[in-house]
Amino acid sequence: MPKRILQGVVTSNQNAQTVTVQVERRFKHPLLQKTVRKSKKYRAHDENNAFNVGDTVRIQECAPKSKTKRWEVIAS
Repeated sequence: MPKRILQGVVTSNQNAQTVTVQVERRFKHPLLQKTVRKSKKYRAHDENNAFNVGDTVRIQECAPKSKTKRWEVIAS
């Protein structure tokens, strides 16, 4: 099964080797046909602390690194 890849914006880099990435998805409401924006935050592993708040990054699923980290940053 392929690993999922998502794109989002870094919202926090306070913790060592960890960034919080907010991923937004857009879809049409099934009944109202209005475009709806939903967002979700993921905690991702950033080995070299290379990313800062506001950076657009791509994250990929990985084996659990800690209690909350199941993703790793693959590119900016």
